[in-house]
Order: sequence, then C-alpha cells, then structure tokens
Amino acid sequence: MKSSSSETEIKQIVEVNWADRWQVYQRLQELDIPCWCEANQPLRVEVGNPIAAVQLWSVMRQFTACRQDLIGTLEHSWRSRYRKF
Repeated sequence: MKSSSSETEIKQIVEVNWADRWQVYQRLQELDIPCWCEANQPLRVEVGNPIAAVQLWSVMRQFTACRQDLIGTLEHSWRSRYRKF
C-alpha cells in the first residue's frame, strides 16, 4: 500500500436532495471521482486531490444553485472571456 502525506484521500458524505442523488452520482462517475450511492444511504465521495474537490463543488452547484445564479455565472464568464479580445 502506497501512502503519501501530500496525497491524503478524504471521504466525504455529501448531502444531496434524494431526487438528484443518482444524477450527481452518475456525473461524478463520469468524472472518475470515486463515489458510492447505496439505497437509502447518503452519497459518499472520495476527494483525493484539489481537482476532484473543484469538480465535486461544480457538480453540486449545478444541482443546488438556483437557475438565475447559474445564468449569472455563465454571463459573467462570457463577458470576462470576450473582454480580453
């Protein structure tokens, strides 16, 4: 077993609306983020690095943020991107 202090794996229990839980699980699986979702149990996610943490945050935001906040984020991103040209 290989262990490194710089690569500490953190297992989190993620609170997700039960209706969205399987969609979040499937998206995390697509991103190769280790996670487990058993019947009548909370979603468990293993966050092994900063990229996985950001990806988890992003996926969770898609399901928890209101539509207007998501639209605002997209508009801000596009304005910032095209202001440079």
